[in-house]
Amino acid sequence: MAQMVESAPSHVPVLLSRCIALLEPALRASSAPVMVDATLGLAGHAQAFLEQFPTLTLIGLDQDPDALLLARARLAKFGARARIVQTRNDGYAEALAECGVSAVDAALFDLGVSSMQLDLPERGFSYSQDAPLDMRMDTTGDLTAADILNTWDEREIAAALRDYSGERFARPLARAIVRRRQSSLWHSTAELVELIYAVIPAPARRTGGHPAKRTFQALRIAVNDELGALRRALPQALDSTVVGGRLVVMSYQSGEDAIVKAEFARRCTCDVPEGLVVTADKMVAPFRLLTRGAETASPQEVDANPRAASVRLRAIERVAA
Repeated sequence: MAQMVESAPSHVPVLLSRCIALLEPALRASSAPVMVDATLGLAGHAQAFLEQFPTLTLIGLDQDPDALLLARARLAKFGARARIVQTRNDGYAEALAECGVSAVDAALFDLGVSSMQLDLPERGFSYSQDAPLDMRMDTTGDLTAADILNTWDEREIAAALRDYSGERFARPLARAIVRRRQSSLWHSTAELVELIYAVIPAPARRTGGHPAKRTFQALRIAVNDELGALRRALPQALDSTVVGGRLVVMSYQSGEDAIVKAEFARRCTCDVPEGLVVTADKMVAPFRLLTRGAETASPQEVDANPRAASVRLRAIERVAA
């Protein structure tokens, strides 16, 4: 682990300038602003915000112990201004309570898998190197990708592949996965990649990137309950944001973005109880959207940082209690 800290993988924060521009008004409005980085990762965004705003206190959340080790080393120079809590992002409210904070000025969610997780083959996130079928972001968690492939029924596996990645061949893949485990249980990523190549027809493998990409994405989301955690985390983050505070979320697949879009739309709509008469000038939604639809990265940024290719950024501001 010490060697990993010394040779920390390179990490380019996605849409960093845009994130700073969107959150800056909220951070400048307070003499001692508080921000939450709800997906700390390798702390690229966190470091930039702490450098840009000298009076900022940043609370960083992450469930991955390897990422936290690197993030702590990277942010050590900021002392008490950087407070790190090991938790999934749906532990947002508990983390604030642990830090003695009741409200925040800004929050950032940079969802998905980090470059470090992909770069460490033993974690099992990558289809390009053989490794155990793990995919846990929290390495102390119980459920692994192998558990899913070896214990879930065909319908459950097919639903995960379809709903979490849009895999067109979800049903035949699930059928083949279940059939194979009857003679040999699943253990390695190479075994899964081999099966995917055998099931997906050659014409379909020629487009859309690596044929295993969607299956590995779906398994990772299922192992870590990423969409469920996001559904629980967003309300906590929005509820704890001060008036004038802002929240930015960067999603990397359609399921994440759909959850963010729906929650943001709900918060930007007036909720008037049935039967209550309210004049139009008194109807003020508690939040307003800062972005029109979902913003994407420029071709120049994608060239410099390929991870930005699929990003969808949405931002929101609290305007009323």
